[in-house]
Amino acid sequence: MSPGGETDGAENRPIAVLDYGIGNLGSVAKALSAIGAPARLVTRAADPSDFSGVVLPGVGAFGACARELRRYGFDEVVMAALAGGIPLLGVCVGLQLLFEGSEESPEAEGLGVLGGVIRRFDCDLPIPQMQWNRLRLTTVGERSPLFEGLGPQPWMYFVHSYAAPLVAETSAAADYCGEFTAAIERGNLFATQFHPEKSSGLGLAMLSNFARIAAEKG
Repeated sequence: MSPGGETDGAENRPIAVLDYGIGNLGSVAKALSAIGAPARLVTRAADPSDFSGVVLPGVGAFGACARELRRYGFDEVVMAALAGGIPLLGVCVGLQLLFEGSEESPEAEGLGVLGGVIRRFDCDLPIPQMQWNRLRLTTVGERSPLFEGLGPQPWMYFVHSYAAPLVAETSAAADYCGEFTAAIERGNLFATQFHPEKSSGLGLAMLSNFARIAAEKG
């Protein structure tokens, strides 16, 4: 309880959007604010227990994102959030950083939360994939609170040249040069290769779901 007698629950704490200086990372925060969810751009390492949830965005090259993430100390924030049961949502390169590494930047280490390496698309289709694509929910995704109310095959917007392999934590797959991981879930860890903040009504509904998860569990 606070000194004034009010409950210091997760609903009173904002969602932290980690801003480590790579690209327009504020777009997720703006989308969260647009749906009425409390969101705060965070530019320095902080105790994740001060927040109901944490968002790890990312755009651009894997190596640059991995380097800046560590320079800001946000790698420790991410790991502390996961260890502390605080809901975390990775977006785009934010999903890729959770893996061990990427072909895009062989010298850079990922966070290693998930096993596997991010691979470049290898086919005759235009690369990067810059389009709407339909998701196939796995058994993980079919019972996921993140996909609640979105239907069995929602369309989301992708911009990427590299993708994660299918893993046990894959909650949704998409097909471009073959199937790849479009979303993952494990406990309090959620991540999407697509951009929910750019995916119109369904994307905003997904962010609303994450805000609810954060309020309930964070």
